[in-house]
Amino acid sequence: MSMSMEQDLKGRVAFITGATSGLGRHFAELLASHGAAVAVTGRRKKRLANLVSTIEQAGGRAAAIALDVTDASQIAPALDEAEAALGPIDILINNAGMSVQGLATDLTAEGFDQVLGTNVRGPFLLATEMGRRMIKRGKGGRIINMGSMGSFRVLPGLVAYNTSKAALTMMTQALAREWARYGINVNALCPGYIETELNSAWFQDEKGKAQIKSFPRRRLAEESDLDGMLLLLCSDASRAITGSLLTIDDAQSL
Repeated sequence: MSMSMEQDLKGRVAFITGATSGLGRHFAELLASHGAAVAVTGRRKKRLANLVSTIEQAGGRAAAIALDVTDASQIAPALDEAEAALGPIDILINNAGMSVQGLATDLTAEGFDQVLGTNVRGPFLLATEMGRRMIKRGKGGRIINMGSMGSFRVLPGLVAYNTSKAALTMMTQALAREWARYGINVNALCPGYIETELNSAWFQDEKGKAQIKSFPRRRLAEESDLDGMLLLLCSDASRAITGSLLTIDDAQSL
């Protein structure tokens, strides 16, 4: 039996964090274009509203939900709001993240806590709350955490970020093992450097351009380079894929 690589997500509901810009926004538009209803979340309400409008104008379904993933009291209400608007959630994409750059000796406790709170604690709280709901519903689900090539190798000047992404990938595998019997697949996408509004100024600078020249393919990856793997992980075709840490870095880590 042949299988189309075009993944059909009609009838699925996805909850995406950090959807106000960059990869989160891109993922929301991608999944909506393949039939999923998407709950887009973040702290910048106007951007979320604009994203919902864009998705709806293209014929999709979406809901904007304000959420700060570092505030534990907001997690369950945000999921409740998404399910009231769109139906039971099948897919969670833990995309919200941040970084603080600098030497470890200059990193404050507050800065370290902020990075770990956003990149590890927030995804843990969302995944476990979502896991409880998926287990109760009894129909399985998909949880995708956004790791990094920094999960496996040192990115200089980003000690808190490296630490958080390494922790996130181990958490991914621990949850995948714990929830395997329930049909809940938990995986991590681990991209390399992709140009977004957060780093575009750096890569337009001379030092950033020099860094690009050090990559084997002498280029940055693009948001769309993650599309195929994300769609696979969200679909039924990934039935046997769980606990995987999937590096998509255009050979940057080699």
